[in-house]
Amino acid sequence: MSGGLTAGTMLAAYARGVFPMAGSASDPQLYWFEPSLRGILPVGGVHVSRSMRRFLRHCGWQAGIDRDFAGVVRGCADRPETWINPQLFALYQELFRMGHAHSVEVYEGDRLVGGMFGLVLGGAFFAESMFSRRPNASKAAMIWVSGHLARCGFTLWDTQYPNPHLASMGGQTIPRAEYRRRLAVALRIEADFLAEPLPTALDLAQTARSRF
Repeated sequence: MSGGLTAGTMLAAYARGVFPMAGSASDPQLYWFEPSLRGILPVGGVHVSRSMRRFLRHCGWQAGIDRDFAGVVRGCADRPETWINPQLFALYQELFRMGHAHSVEVYEGDRLVGGMFGLVLGGAFFAESMFSRRPNASKAAMIWVSGHLARCGFTLWDTQYPNPHLASMGGQTIPRAEYRRRLAVALRIEADFLAEPLPTALDLAQTARSRF
């Protein structure tokens, strides 16, 4: 892929089920991917263990939406190996300004301890990455995002590739053709990531307890 990728081209690619990644933070080249087996998470239905519900009741954490989008992307890229190079970082920032990228942040007091960011098109949320600076912080972000997507009218939560951690939270693996079918349906839906506020961690724990 050439270095001239634009935000518009990137959105058009996501609408076809294709996404870009770099080989590493120092690799200036971007490459297109469309996995034959796609990972998705159930909107409003991630698995929440009893121990995690207890943790949420007592952790005192709070969550925010779009309070520190760049900080979340930096947190996701701050690891020994990352596919987020400077060009992708700049594109995510542009998509954020356009209203097509959002973050959910997890705070311990004023300190950002975890979060997740992704892109939105219609009723589809394309989760890009998450990070954790405290045990359970990324898991908490997933639980916050799960309920939030459901309340805001989203129907597809794309995680790109499946992995054991996502499977433990209810993640599913579907073939490319099925993913494309679900994506086509989601793109026809009008959902708004900013339509609803996030609950407190205590309310989140109580909601999880009643649902799961």
